[in-house]
Amino acid sequence: MRLLLLACLRAQTGNATTAGRIQDHLEAVGHICSLKDAFGYENPSEIANLISAEKFEAALAIHLYKGGRLLQGSRIPFGIIFGGTDINEDIKHEEKHRVMGAVLEEARFAVAFTEKMKELAAAEWPDARSKIYIQTQGIMTTPSATFNWKKFLQNAGISQDTENVRLFLLICGLRRVKDPLYLVDVFSEWHRREPHIHLVIIGPAVDPQFTSEVNEKVNRAPGVHLLQEIPQDDLHAAVKRCFAVVNSSISEGMSAAILEAMDLDVPVLARNIPGNAAIIRHKDTGLLFTDPQEFVQLSKSLMNDPSLERKIVTKAKAYVKKHHSWECEREAYQNLVLKLQ
Repeated sequence: MRLLLLACLRAQTGNATTAGRIQDHLEAVGHICSLKDAFGYENPSEIANLISAEKFEAALAIHLYKGGRLLQGSRIPFGIIFGGTDINEDIKHEEKHRVMGAVLEEARFAVAFTEKMKELAAAEWPDARSKIYIQTQGIMTTPSATFNWKKFLQNAGISQDTENVRLFLLICGLRRVKDPLYLVDVFSEWHRREPHIHLVIIGPAVDPQFTSEVNEKVNRAPGVHLLQEIPQDDLHAAVKRCFAVVNSSISEGMSAAILEAMDLDVPVLARNIPGNAAIIRHKDTGLLFTDPQEFVQLSKSLMNDPSLERKIVTKAKAYVKKHHSWECEREAYQNLVLKLQ
């Protein structure tokens, strides 16, 4: 089939990574899958013209509102993949809620990453329950063999002895829902007492106004550093060299950065929100914190207890291998797309 795949394709973001992976899954069985940026289209009529011009036979969209609204009234069958902010945040807005309900009614199927996400959607649109399938994200990590750790630290403005650095890495697009400033003050206080402790925030400038706020805050916070996105292979290599990966989001669908860290044998400290708690068991496959002070407390416990660190990374690796297999995700999407024929 000739398939249209709509997603928000800002470089190095979760949606773009997920879209590329799904495209690869579908092309592996012979479908022609064209990936288009949802931000490049204003309304359904533009997508209707695209479908007609490129003779698409079916479509998929990531994000029930941002991608799905463009497929409303489409003359071809389509499926939806929930993004996270659609079900966690956009659902609270009356007009977006109405649009998303209409999209879900038209869709042949929808995909939720977690049981919790499915239940949230089904509570709002009960008639759609039977068409919502649960499929966790598949993970494949590919750390670069030529990654230069010292240069990475220098680019972040960390010039001290690199062997003694304890680096925490927060990977996110710079937008408010990711809340990258949540831990800045406590990290800066901690760094003043223990200068080898650093936080690096890395990711694309998704929201320009908010990015300015982040820059301003970070520039006044010793021990906290901001870097633009880097290629995924280099990012995976950086994750392997850091002490822990941090997630401080207000809401998440399913964080690929968390799962990738778990696969790379690096401990994760994540804010205790439903999307994170769905994949992390506290003190078993990672650590969940409820406020900045608890984050510091848990981080210190992890640093002072090598046995806890070994337990967490071992169980986290096993969890990802069992529940987030790239091969299982491939098979699932190849089967789901048959519903569009």
